[in-house]
Amino acid sequence: KITNTQTTTMEGVQNLPPHMQGEFMQTLEQMQMKDSLIMYNTLVERCFHSCIHSFRSKSLDSKETKCVENCGERYIKMTQRVGLRFAEHQAMQQKRAADAAGV
Repeated sequence: KITNTQTTTMEGVQNLPPHMQGEFMQTLEQMQMKDSLIMYNTLVERCFHSCIHSFRSKSLDSKETKCVENCGERYIKMTQRVGLRFAEHQAMQQKRAADAAGV
C-alpha cells in the first residue's frame, strides 16, 4: 500500500535532475537496508535475552524454540503496527497542513 507521504516523496524525486534521482534512490536503498538490519539485530538480541537461559547444549530445547518463535512473531507484529500508526499520523499531519494552507 502506498501512502500519501510516499506518493509526495516520489513526485518530489521525479522533479529532481536525473543525476540526483539516482543518488537519492541509492541513498534511500541504503537507509532501508540499514533500518532492516537494525530491526533484525534488535529482534535477535531481544529474543535471545528473553528466551535463552541455558548454554548446556549446542541446540535450543523445545521451550526455547517456542519462546523464540513467539518473541519474533510478536516483535514483527509490533513493528508493523507502529509503522502503520506512524503512516496514519503522517497522513493526518499532512491533511492538517493542507487544510491550514487552504488547499
